[in-house]
Amino acid sequence: MPAILIIEDDAAFCQMLQKFLTKHAYEVTTSYTALDAKTKFKKTTFDLVLTDLRLPNYDGIQLISDIKEASPQTAVVVMTGYAEVGTAVTAMKKGAYDYISKPFRPDEMLMVIGSAIQAKERKEISQKGKTHQPAKISPTTSKVIKGTSEASKKLEEYINLVAPTNMSVLITGNSGTGKEVSARAIHDKSSRKDFNFVAVDCGAIPKELATSEFFGHIKGSFTGAIEDKIGNFEAANGGTLFLDEIGNLSYENQIQLLRALQERKIKKVGSNKEQEVDVRIITATNEDLTEAVEKGTFREDLFHRINEFSIEIPSLADRKEDLILFAEHFLQRANAHLDKQILGFSDEVLSVFQDYHWPGNLRELQNVIKRAVLLSRDKHVEVEVLPKEIIEPNERGIEETKEFSKEAFEKDQIIKALKRTNFNKSKAAKLLQVTRKTLYNKINHYNLDF
Repeated sequence: MPAILIIEDDAAFCQMLQKFLTKHAYEVTTSYTALDAKTKFKKTTFDLVLTDLRLPNYDGIQLISDIKEASPQTAVVVMTGYAEVGTAVTAMKKGAYDYISKPFRPDEMLMVIGSAIQAKERKEISQKGKTHQPAKISPTTSKVIKGTSEASKKLEEYINLVAPTNMSVLITGNSGTGKEVSARAIHDKSSRKDFNFVAVDCGAIPKELATSEFFGHIKGSFTGAIEDKIGNFEAANGGTLFLDEIGNLSYENQIQLLRALQERKIKKVGSNKEQEVDVRIITATNEDLTEAVEKGTFREDLFHRINEFSIEIPSLADRKEDLILFAEHFLQRANAHLDKQILGFSDEVLSVFQDYHWPGNLRELQNVIKRAVLLSRDKHVEVEVLPKEIIEPNERGIEETKEFSKEAFEKDQIIKALKRTNFNKSKAAKLLQVTRKTLYNKINHYNLDF
């Protein structure tokens, strides 16, 4: 029975969630404060932590780091307000698996939790299998969508150019843009494609365990080393090692990594024997490493070692021409994962997608579509199953210089909804998630003569 810790200062809501999840065969513990939660997850290992980001007297983002430090394998799902997508993206950078916006539906919550626990179990199985897994494996299968926008064409050109070489590649870009997908594409187009592609999230590794994760250890080398462990370098031998969020490595771990890259030799923790490794290094970050070098938090020599060739992944806002292409791809994946047969999107949904600014990039688009497919009852995704932050986007996330008053914002949303629906008031009311009568009252209030 999977163990879940709920961290929520609203006692009534917390107890309601506890009863609901207990009925669905989860073992649930609750905490109303971050300090109480820290005590519990340090004493007990949970499969998943479900936490609100807004907690009294504690930073919700810091709490995620605390959880990951105490138990790196624990999945974290954060609960946010509908206008806090930006904060949710930050949470995912710190190691959260996913987020869910309040208010949410019960089936939506079950889907996110189930997906997070499955991902955790797959990762654990994969790591256990590394000890016995040979270096040579069948080719990886990463689905790369070829966009038609200029930004996507330039990205594809760079990937095709650098893939056949052995150059180290630094991939930059905002969170959710698909940096690992691009790294896999480089691997799949290289001469190393028949060997392992090993992806490592540097932000999720406590600095005390980084040496063992990178280079492995031998049984008995430290407390908890109950068997020999193959490190990431050895697992990727002959293939590609992808280091995501490399800017999060401690200075000491940077030194160890630099030495391994320079000498192409590693030494397991507790061993005196060196072994040669042949790996291609691809790294990724959403930080400005040149600024980190100037501040002294990232080694300049390591920066030059990993930055033989750099690729910047464009944000979804920079390739809006490809949005529908990506949406259809994610729809197919959601259908396959959820065993559904949704045929497509309504015109209203496509219009909403085009108007939204997508601060979470492709990851946000994928999550929105997956949830929409789960909630859809018809053959097409309709506006009613989209989350509020998509229909009523937080204007702070859009690059504008003017500030909207509440009334000006509401008026603007009504006009947009009417235009999207070709001034069909019933459809516009549905799009705005208000009654037809309320919409008529608002139209009269703002003297909108349509």
